[in-house]
Amino acid sequence: MTDIAEPDHPFGKDTSRAVDLHLVDTEGLSAWADMQPKRVRKFLENIGFTASTGQIALVPDADGMLAHVAVGRGTARDRARTRFTLGGARAKLPAQTYRLHHQLDAEDLAHEALGWLLGGYTFRKFRQGAPKPLAQMIAPAGVDVAQLAAIAAGETLTRNLINTPASHMGPEELEAAFLGLAQEHGAEASVIYGDDLLYQNLPLIHAVGRASERSPRLLDMRWGSAGPRLTLVGKGVCFDTGGLNLKPGGSMGLMKKDMGGAATVMGLAHMIMAQGWPVQLRMLVPAVENAVSGNAMRPGDILISRKGLSVEINNTDAEGRLVLADALALADEETPDLMICMATLTGAARVALGPDVPPFFTYDADMARMLLEASAQIRDPLWQLPLHPAYEAKIEPGIADLDNAPAGGMAGAITAALFLHRFVEHCPRFAHFDIYGYQPNAAPARPKGGVGQGARALYEALPKALGL
Repeated sequence: MTDIAEPDHPFGKDTSRAVDLHLVDTEGLSAWADMQPKRVRKFLENIGFTASTGQIALVPDADGMLAHVAVGRGTARDRARTRFTLGGARAKLPAQTYRLHHQLDAEDLAHEALGWLLGGYTFRKFRQGAPKPLAQMIAPAGVDVAQLAAIAAGETLTRNLINTPASHMGPEELEAAFLGLAQEHGAEASVIYGDDLLYQNLPLIHAVGRASERSPRLLDMRWGSAGPRLTLVGKGVCFDTGGLNLKPGGSMGLMKKDMGGAATVMGLAHMIMAQGWPVQLRMLVPAVENAVSGNAMRPGDILISRKGLSVEINNTDAEGRLVLADALALADEETPDLMICMATLTGAARVALGPDVPPFFTYDADMARMLLEASAQIRDPLWQLPLHPAYEAKIEPGIADLDNAPAGGMAGAITAALFLHRFVEHCPRFAHFDIYGYQPNAAPARPKGGVGQGARALYEALPKALGL
């Protein structure tokens, strides 16, 4: 199974005992309060309810029972800074069923309803005891319940995969989740293992994973028989020690999330397949562990990629671009209409944009525009960084065609993206996303831990880019 968590009916169904829940902006508080009975207005005044972001008022009736609830959304400035206010409130509310009252437009309503679903997420794989009962909500009128359920389930899959430690999420376990997802949606899947990677001309994937006792592999899924061809490629480094360029302990602590690109494209693939898009979908995940042993690749080695380009290994900790290079070259050979690559690739991207805003790279101006518009519309932050041509020289070491880790460290996210673009020659539309895949501090509907980034924006933008 794939650990897709939300049930078939993600919203509550018992309408007979639903409590009214009012979502109130600070600007609209006065008008809303004027419509309430005097005792309610007094109660709100006494508790200091100002409708600030996430503030909750549990309003009792004359018998002291819960009559209704008010949840604040703050000011316009607050709302620009905070996503999923309603989702953040869910865990704080009594475990009853609620009926939403609001003054939201369709876009904001869909956003808050999705936040409600995501606000129910907890990672409990290794915790004993029953989970705390959750507040439920009647599906608000006007939302596409099936679509929201698919998006929430895809995000849940992504989070569960990233949150699972490497002791329980190595290449074999990632393969099991991948095959489970394929089975769930009736997709075809195949796997190339170990030394067979060499025989089938995937040498970079083999070189990165060969030092581990957990065999490297390439996971390949196909779904759909008609429509434009869409290929998703995700970095599946299940744990990254750095190889012989060993990471310090502080940098190794979060490396269970180094398969976040794979987890994110798997979540996106679920969204697409669950909604039955008319596409020919292919998904490729090179699943490896970058370990240390006597047969590990060495700094200074030169490897020959599937595409025939030679790569000088100047840092064994720049392994993600290596496994992606072979996967991208394989995908490019059949010239898909559009290809997406997602990877937890560089610390440089985090320095530039922080943990919340993944950069993406593409030469396609129209696709970039669609992605940025979708990002803003559904509040899944993205930002475009340039594929600066002058930096091409940085990835050309002279002794080989390409350098996997240019010296100096400057523009590291850009040089990594330029490296990957060398392996995509035929596909007319290609974008690479350098994600973090982790929420360092809890936020509404996003607990600390694994998180999907860019998938919702892609889900919004891809139909336009593919002409669906």
